[in-house]
Amino acid sequence: MAHVQRHPLAAQAAEVLLDRIRAGEWRLGHKLPGETTLAAQLGVGRSTLREAIRELSGKGVLESRQGAGVFVTALEVTEDWDTMLRRADIVTVIEARIAIEAEAAALAAARRTPADLRGMWRALAARAEATGSVEDLVDADTAFHRTVVTAAHNDVLTGMFDAFVPRLRHAMIDMLRLRPLPDEHADHQAHEVLLDAIRARSPEAAASASRVHLSSLKAALG
Repeated sequence: MAHVQRHPLAAQAAEVLLDRIRAGEWRLGHKLPGETTLAAQLGVGRSTLREAIRELSGKGVLESRQGAGVFVTALEVTEDWDTMLRRADIVTVIEARIAIEAEAAALAAARRTPADLRGMWRALAARAEATGSVEDLVDADTAFHRTVVTAAHNDVLTGMFDAFVPRLRHAMIDMLRLRPLPDEHADHQAHEVLLDAIRARSPEAAASASRVHLSSLKAALG
């Protein structure tokens, strides 16, 4: 028979520290009291305090700086991407995708290389030829949008795009099965407008084209 185990003391100390940070006792960037003082306040040993600090450091809330002390680097524990995306609704994800892709499109217009352009043209042509299953169309569309994001030459934006896309794939497939695109030609033209803006090195036009296109997707899924 399983027994209920006591919550580890270090975890309890970490939770108390986090509660005090949330309450505003130490603001972002501020240094925590010294180890001896803090351990006495919490009623724990210094080794337990160090373990609690390590736990919160691993969660991005605290940072130990050699010779300087322990500093507040976040006011809340950040969820990992997978957990956050599983809880998010589709419209919320698309709103975040608009922010990512509009900025990526603007950067792509400024930074794209001839090789980037060739990749975008190939992906757009493949998208136009994806007349088979809905799954093929969604995957071809995603592949095109990824070439735009990668042309921004920002690894963080690319990583964020790659985290969002799997969350949307099944929703997109389900939506298109229920409500096929009313005008596939117009939808394809929207992608051409985006690519033309990037080719012309117009960040403003590229960001606008991306935002308009994805906002129509949000409206369709909303």
